[in-house]
Formats: sequence, structure tokens, C-alpha cells
Amino acid sequence: MERERKIRIWRGIAFVGFLLCLLFGTRVISQAQNPVSILDKAASAYENSNGITASFELNTRSDVQKVSESFEGTINMKGDKFTLVTPDMITWFDGTTQWTYVERNDEVNVSTPSGEELQFTNPALLLRVYKKGFTPKYIGESTASNGKTAYDIELTPKKKGDIIKVVLQIEKFSNFPASIRIETKNGVSNTIHISQLKTGINQPDDFFVFKESEYPDAEVIDLR
Repeated sequence: MERERKIRIWRGIAFVGFLLCLLFGTRVISQAQNPVSILDKAASAYENSNGITASFELNTRSDVQKVSESFEGTINMKGDKFTLVTPDMITWFDGTTQWTYVERNDEVNVSTPSGEELQFTNPALLLRVYKKGFTPKYIGESTASNGKTAYDIELTPKKKGDIIKVVLQIEKFSNFPASIRIETKNGVSNTIHISQLKTGINQPDDFFVFKESEYPDAEVIDLR
């Protein structure tokens, strides 16, 4: 149970970072020295994207526990809905209800995220509150892991929470995010590398809903 709790926390932190990458890194490089303008244009780009799908790799390191983990995943988003797939979990969110399937236990947790929990998992809420939630700072240029020149933007949360700093690395010429580093107060650092990103993926609404018929043997635990 403790390991599963940590996995869920890591997934939540990673997912926030991944959303920030998408929301703040989409075709807004022309005004990179003005981070507020970047965030405004990226938010508009997400609202008009008609759905996003992306592949990513997440590297997680805990300095306190001296452990590390790496895995690949995919995510689909449309409006305030998303489906997140990682090696041992699948999460669906239809804008109101969230289902998390844990493969190892063949178990589905059903919840209605609210408050701070939503800020970590809900794309729409994050999109609406980023101006209030973070202080952006343009750092300068750097070289991404793929060898391309990138802009670095640092985001500092205005309120104390699990995340203490987010650093975005956005390719200078392609305008897409190259990587993101998320640092937390408990010594966990997450680095996300985006391998593929496509817009205009208009998935049907039921794509973001858990289908019990596809997991007939799973134990459904309602946490609402």
C-alpha cells in the first residue's frame, strides 16, 4: 500500500509536469523573453488544439530514499478530459469522475478529485489557475538532451506545496517542449522527455471513461 501511494504521488507530480510542458510549450517561442506572454498564448493554443496525444519518458529520482525509476507512457487530452497510460496504471478522467486501474492488483479506484488534488491531475483546472498558481521567470538558452538549442523557463509556485520548482526546456526552432524538470520538497526530482506530440486528435468522449466490460475481473473500489 505504501509503494502504491508513492507511485500515485509520483504519477500526480509527473502528470502536472507533463501538462505544464504541453500548456506552456506550444508554439510561443517568438516572445520567449516574456514568460507571461508565453503562458497566455500556450493556454490559448491548448484550448484550440481539439485534442492532444503525446508519448513521453519519465525519469524519477529520490535523493532521500536513494532510488530511481524510469518508464515510458502516453497521454490523450481533450478539454478537461484525459487518459493517461503508464506501465502499471491507466487513469481516465471524464471531467468529473476519475478511474485509476492498478494492473498489479487488478483493481480500479473510483474518485471525484477536488481541491488541491484536482490541481495535480485536471488539465482544465491547471489551465485556468496557472496565472494565480505560479511565478514565471525566463532563464535563458541551453542545449537540450537531443542537442538542440532550447529556452529555459522557471516556474515557482506562489503557495507552498509538494512542488518547489519547475524548469521547462523548449526547443528554440521547433517550438515544442524538449524536457521538463520538477523538483519537490521531499527530495523527489522528475525529468520528462517528450518524444512525440500531435494536436487535433479529437477522441470521442467515451474514450476518457473507464469501461467495466473491458476489465470484467477487476475489483472496483468506490472512494467517492
